[in-house]
Amino acid sequence: MESEFQVQCPFCGEIIWMEFYPQDGASQETVIDCEVCCNPIQYSIEFLRDGEIRLRAERAQ
Repeated sequence: MESEFQVQCPFCGEIIWMEFYPQDGASQETVIDCEVCCNPIQYSIEFLRDGEIRLRAERAQ
């Protein structure tokens, strides 16, 4: 299963590579600063049983 994903920063629009692993849990959330503009991004990912992956990147509060 894929573990590396391209995500667009919701602040500056830069494309960032993130790694998430299904063995760390079917549903994961984390906040990490953008490598370019340093603003906090909240990432949410779900690894679904049918192989589908839902990934969101939003401005952290």
